[in-house]
Amino acid sequence: MSKKRNITLVVILVLVTNIITFGLTNLLTIKYNDKVIIPTSEYEQLMSSYRKYSKVMGLENYIKDNFLKDVDDEKLIEGQLKGLFQSLEDPYSVYMTQDEFKSFTEQTQGVYGGIGVIVTPGEDNLITVVSPIEGTPGERAGIKTGDKIIKVNDEEFTADSMDKAVKLMKGEPKTPVKITILRKDKDGNNEYIDLEIIREEIRLQTVKSDIIQDNIGYIKITSFDELTYEDFKKDLKALMNKGISGIILDLRNNPGGLLNVCVDIADELLGEGVIVYTETRHGERVYERSDKKHIDIPLVVLVNEGSASASEILAGAVKDHNRGLLIGNKTFGKGVVQRIRELSDGSGFKLTVSEYFTPNGTNIHGVGIEPDIVVELPEDIQEIGLDNLKEDTQLQVAIEKIKELIE
Repeated sequence: MSKKRNITLVVILVLVTNIITFGLTNLLTIKYNDKVIIPTSEYEQLMSSYRKYSKVMGLENYIKDNFLKDVDDEKLIEGQLKGLFQSLEDPYSVYMTQDEFKSFTEQTQGVYGGIGVIVTPGEDNLITVVSPIEGTPGERAGIKTGDKIIKVNDEEFTADSMDKAVKLMKGEPKTPVKITILRKDKDGNNEYIDLEIIREEIRLQTVKSDIIQDNIGYIKITSFDELTYEDFKKDLKALMNKGISGIILDLRNNPGGLLNVCVDIADELLGEGVIVYTETRHGERVYERSDKKHIDIPLVVLVNEGSASASEILAGAVKDHNRGLLIGNKTFGKGVVQRIRELSDGSGFKLTVSEYFTPNGTNIHGVGIEPDIVVELPEDIQEIGLDNLKEDTQLQVAIEKIKELIE
């Protein structure tokens, strides 16, 4: 390296120290022996970066020197990183500590200890239940889609601290956790419900299937995790081998999950064409397509307000391709895609990088998908599906319609 290059780096380092320590911002040129050694444009760019980071480092040093209590350097850094993502004002973009990221990834792997509810940050900055997972302590305790979790173990939480609340709700099986729910009653008044729930090992069986009235196949998918596609293929094959004439696909209270798994399942049901496409803010598009090979029998898809994200992708593709009927209530309306990355120290982040569109170019974010046939459930219904067919009015209509399509 030349002597001139060495001197340039030394001068830059001195500048960094000066700016951080003294807030130096008034230099116009950098010289050595009266010669300018950094062009003005590069210098201005350098100064702009220094102004940004010197403020952060200056405040960090002031906190360490003057805060009443000892400062944990690691927590201070993590707080800065969390603030970086929070400043985006996007509830789906978050930085996660090592423990938080581990807890997050456990859910897509299908096994964890907890109460079994899927939550999302709400527009009111409250932790909002997308859906309870079927057969889990959360569902048995009566937690419903749209409930707001405002306290965990008597500690108040908002959506800004959702990851901490989720960590508290998870834990060793057979241990209790206290949850306070905010719910609107039928008159729109606030109702506060305190629940004590015993955690269990949540082993997600995301696919269940059965046969209705001899020739109608019924498949319920509760989420899209790493095991869902293989389980779906196995159940679909078993139903087809029994000679079914139509399928009811139940996506109610399915909060979504892995996009690639959803696409693989859609490919089994749709003919050749676009399943979904994503678009970045730069206009870059990525298309997911299905091939010609598919199960070509009548199809009805059940959806409700708890059907979100990947569920909406599958439902939207079925609707746009006129592949089947959608029955139930309008879906949740999550139409953005997050990139998930693990960092070298085990921490990680989710960042919203694109929005998705149904094959016809519809973005359902914040809007949801309207079913072809709207059917309301009884207000006091506690369970949906084949085990409660007598009260499940949506499933009853689905059976009627699939019979008509088969005929």
